[in-house]
Amino acid sequence: MGGGFFYNSQVPHDLRPPSLLPKLSKFPGAPILVVGDLMVDRFIRGAVHRLSPEAPVPVVDVQEEHSMPGGAGNVASNIVELGGVVQLVSVAGQDSDGDQLLSALRDRRIDVEGVVRDSSRPTILKTRVIAGHQQVVRFDRESRASLSHDVTSRILAEIRRRLPSVKGVVVSDYGKGLVSSPFLKALLPQARKLGKFVVVDPKIEHFQRYRGVDCLTPNMKEASEGMRVLPPKTDEEVDALGRAIVKKLQCRSVLITRSERGMSLYEASGRITHIPSLAKEVFDVTGAGDTVISVFSLALAAGCKYPEAAFIANAAAGVVVAKLGTATCRTDELRRALAQI
Repeated sequence: MGGGFFYNSQVPHDLRPPSLLPKLSKFPGAPILVVGDLMVDRFIRGAVHRLSPEAPVPVVDVQEEHSMPGGAGNVASNIVELGGVVQLVSVAGQDSDGDQLLSALRDRRIDVEGVVRDSSRPTILKTRVIAGHQQVVRFDRESRASLSHDVTSRILAEIRRRLPSVKGVVVSDYGKGLVSSPFLKALLPQARKLGKFVVVDPKIEHFQRYRGVDCLTPNMKEASEGMRVLPPKTDEEVDALGRAIVKKLQCRSVLITRSERGMSLYEASGRITHIPSLAKEVFDVTGAGDTVISVFSLALAAGCKYPEAAFIANAAAGVVVAKLGTATCRTDELRRALAQI
């Protein structure tokens, strides 16, 4: 399939609900290794009725505050929500936020024995202040310094120990120090040798490091800036960009998320699949990229082909953007979203 989008009447038979819905029954029990930057997403919600007398800023009357796993933790949460089995390898600070984060992950049935505690850096914390549906401000506490040699060695040892028992690896790169060039040079050959797929949610600055992965899942901004080109203006230019990424990075596929335009999948075979957005309402895109890579990877682990996995991931993304905050997609919601196509 070349440039231009297909709509419901043009969706190939293998990507229609009767073909895709049975695939979901293979999700439970599918084992995946999630590696990447782990963080806490904290949300402070309230209402604004006045401006501060001290400065021209809104005063938020706090009504609710809660925290949940973010980054690689949200990726893992999305996978287990749909029945997958996750082993998580990452780093967290030796602090109370780290304690609470690992406890929350265990409550979600996520194996966190591979999370290395590092007393030299804080647990990454992103705090969002939200008034109504509007984010007022976000403040971060983090270290983006490279991990020490000792911590990196421990993380690689955890990966080597866990690789044989999983179907594939999800790398969640938020640019916080874990996914370094030496790290990827160690991980990718090990995964390839054991026949495990590697799917990467990329960071723009690290784009050239992902040579040889099975799939990249950038958004349009990451795809264009990662290749150091101007943002494409037409579907034909998007196609050219997707093919260029596949060729330059020698990867098996690239799945570009395009907001209201849906997704475009480019495979090394030359096949291009355009998938229209299924989102009816968009309240919050926080964590939507995590949902895409999570569901796409889980579908691959369950035996789906790339276009099938992309179509299912697109349906899941349409579910989570209709929710506020960092969210996951349940199996019943995913079935309903697919059935309504």
